[in-house]
Amino acid sequence: MFRRSMLALPALVLPARAQATARVALLHMNDFHSRHRPVAANSTDCREGQACFGGSARLATAFAQERARLDGRAHLLLDAGDQFMGSLFYSHHRGLAEAAVQNAIGTSAMALGNHEFDHGPATLARYAAAVPFPLLSANLDTTNESLLHGRITARAEFRLGGARVVVVGLTTPDTPGISSPGPRLRFRDAEEAADRAIWEARRDGPCTVVVLSHLGLGADRRLAEALRGIDVIVGGHSHTLLGNGLPGAAGPYPVAAGGARIVQAGAHGRWIGRLDLDLGADGRVLEAAGNTRVLGADVPEDPAVAALVARLAEPLDELRRRPVATLPRALDNAGCGRAACELGEMVAEALRRSFNDAQIGFMNAGGIRTGLPAGSVTWGDVLTVLPFQNSASRMVLRGHVLREAVESGISRLPSAAGRFPQVSGMRFSPGPPLVIEVRQGDAWQPLDPDRAYVVATNNFLRAGGDGYTMFRDAALEAYDLGQSLEEALVTLLGR
Repeated sequence: MFRRSMLALPALVLPARAQATARVALLHMNDFHSRHRPVAANSTDCREGQACFGGSARLATAFAQERARLDGRAHLLLDAGDQFMGSLFYSHHRGLAEAAVQNAIGTSAMALGNHEFDHGPATLARYAAAVPFPLLSANLDTTNESLLHGRITARAEFRLGGARVVVVGLTTPDTPGISSPGPRLRFRDAEEAADRAIWEARRDGPCTVVVLSHLGLGADRRLAEALRGIDVIVGGHSHTLLGNGLPGAAGPYPVAAGGARIVQAGAHGRWIGRLDLDLGADGRVLEAAGNTRVLGADVPEDPAVAALVARLAEPLDELRRRPVATLPRALDNAGCGRAACELGEMVAEALRRSFNDAQIGFMNAGGIRTGLPAGSVTWGDVLTVLPFQNSASRMVLRGHVLREAVESGISRLPSAAGRFPQVSGMRFSPGPPLVIEVRQGDAWQPLDPDRAYVVATNNFLRAGGDGYTMFRDAALEAYDLGQSLEEALVTLLGR
């Protein structure tokens, strides 16, 4: 019904003689992941002597500078989701630190990302109560979840300089498998939900449709090709940097697909984007131009937001001292580089449990930097064991690829090596011959070379680190931006 209705809309390409009746700017960010302090180029905590990027105080200045340069354009500040998860600010404040900063920088609307569901509807509901701007997700059905019903909307409408701009939110339908939304929320097909929301928006009169998407660049392209009536997609989820003349950019700014212009601004607050639109009387985009901006040392920190971050940081030292578990004996990392070890298997199990459908957890011994003490274990102890701020990654691998990975992992034996695999839900005997078994219920079965297995690892290995290029090249499905590894281990220890 809705897709057919969209086909009846006027063509997206307007005559060259059309005159702009409104001038609008879309300021945007995505996938901040609680990085309130500046980060290094690899998005880990910035240390003395390193080049530092982003941070909430610098973000506030950059948006204020862009507002000062609007030259009469009306504007929105849009967030494409995943404010949650990624630092101790989230671990302690559970979204309220993010809400405080978003309120300070003047966010206009936000699409819900999958990480907004990491600690269930109650945490998201508390965050929703703390922000004055609309939280958007057209493909989220909250009917059976009273904590969120009425707090999330499909779209928001803004009047900007005479233009009617409708912002439609989308959340990745993969959220139930990669987060923890609980049993009462339903994630519908994003394309069908967008089609309906766009039809409803245009039914009410001329407008400019902006899809605020937490689907990833690939899905955004497919959406733009499949549906007419989308003018702009402000994207997130894939952490893609789109920019003109920027090192590491994956494409131009904006990317054209179908009748839409697609923008995305990397991740972790290292960049922001600005897209200027000249709009016709019917809301169609006549001209679109802009770029992504790097937030480096040349952007000063906003004093008020810097003070806010400092206040929010005060409890974090207390968090590091907070006990998370009690262990009957110490768990050492000695020997984890040449044989299965209890601590390594524990981290692999934490990875496996971080995804609802993962059958196997796979961790490199080199990512486990020290042991855990006997007795009380604190957050600080866990951060010392796992200092790299890695996130959990989910992938689907054929059995023969898993075998190749294990062979690579044990290739340095009898010497110890950081690539040695610590695993959960799978076991192996180096041999020769190499024997690998996978747990099926209460039994162990030989690894089937043709079967597809759901494997959880860390994002460093998934990107091909420590020689695991098969994880990078042969995954049938991959999602690299799951729960932080230290949070996953704390969750497991606290059970």
